[in-house]
Amino acid sequence: MHTRHAFDVRQSGRADGPLLLLAHGFGCDQHMWRLVAPILERTCRVVSFDFIGAGGSDPTRWDPDRYSTLDGYAADVAEICRELDLRDVVLVGHSVSAMIGVLTAALVPDRIGRLVLVAPSPRYVDDADYRGGFSREDIDELLDSLASNYLGWSATMAPAIMGNPDRPELGRELTDSFCRMDPDIARVFARTTFLSDNRVDLAGVAVPTLVLQSTHDVIAAPEVGAYVHDRIPGSTLVLLDAIGHCPQLSAPEQTAAAVLDFVHAR
Repeated sequence: MHTRHAFDVRQSGRADGPLLLLAHGFGCDQHMWRLVAPILERTCRVVSFDFIGAGGSDPTRWDPDRYSTLDGYAADVAEICRELDLRDVVLVGHSVSAMIGVLTAALVPDRIGRLVLVAPSPRYVDDADYRGGFSREDIDELLDSLASNYLGWSATMAPAIMGNPDRPELGRELTDSFCRMDPDIARVFARTTFLSDNRVDLAGVAVPTLVLQSTHDVIAAPEVGAYVHDRIPGSTLVLLDAIGHCPQLSAPEQTAAAVLDFVHAR
């Protein structure tokens, strides 16, 4: 019960269906799955939660040292799987949670049966022949701006991250989500997210994996999704006809259909 409360764990859908564990990205909470969850629930058991510092999670569990690396977040997902006795889990991770999912699969291989990586990036900073989409100077500027004026940063960055300028309500929703997060927690999570490098972890993924990539994404470009696909043995890459870094909001039907095709494939 403590774990359920700490991460505001919620369950829905078919008790006898495949088990999907939905993990949200930076600045978000489980509400970001609200458009795809009803579609998934028709045939699957759906479990969602909030990372510490987001949504309805227990803020007393926040520890800046623990969450200075993605390992702390992966340990939390592993705790949820163990304490709720979740097995043969299809872990659906959005954005930074895609790499958290990769780490979790290595941490509790007896619990994770498949991975779905939505808009993943193993490293955001360019490095030699690797193109993550940002220079180190870009990231330092982004983090400095976030640290000095989090609300202003959120109002500027969220619509850009969401894309779809013809649908401004999506940008407003992501802005509101960012603004609900405690600025001190957001600063730590942002630094952990944008300075992580998980490229070496990709080759160790030993479970069937689906990579879902938007056609246009300013945070994780299609070539980044292709990089992830190329380095995870036997993975499947699906390019969604979607704009922005949050296809579960901008293209929920497509996103859900791709997940279900992967989950129910034999």
